[in-house]
Amino acid sequence: MRRLSLDCIDRVVRCGLLVVALSPFMPVPATVQAGSDSEVEVEVNKKGLGKEAVLRKGPHEWYILVEVTPDNTVVLRQEKNLDTYVLDDSETHDRSFTPSEVDAVIEEFVSSAKVQAAKYQ
Repeated sequence: MRRLSLDCIDRVVRCGLLVVALSPFMPVPATVQAGSDSEVEVEVNKKGLGKEAVLRKGPHEWYILVEVTPDNTVVLRQEKNLDTYVLDDSETHDRSFTPSEVDAVIEEFVSSAKVQAAKYQ
């Protein structure tokens, strides 16, 4: 039986701590799957300091990206029906959004898109 050296054990522990420390920054999709075509499929992912969300219902798709940098925040909104973009809009803010501001923008967009999706029944 081979014994691990203290140096090897130390490296393994450091790698494990690094994974634990970085895990809040790794993208983990939060998906609500649709049970039928009459429901909206929602997927929200963390992207750097910001987030992105995609909503789908049949041929309709809504997308938002909130990209946060130390200097500014860019919000990109798109709505697509089949292959035609109905909305393609972006705005730049001259400051970084806080995590709660990012969440508020995403939640507002998701709510609005769900209201629009209800019209496509």
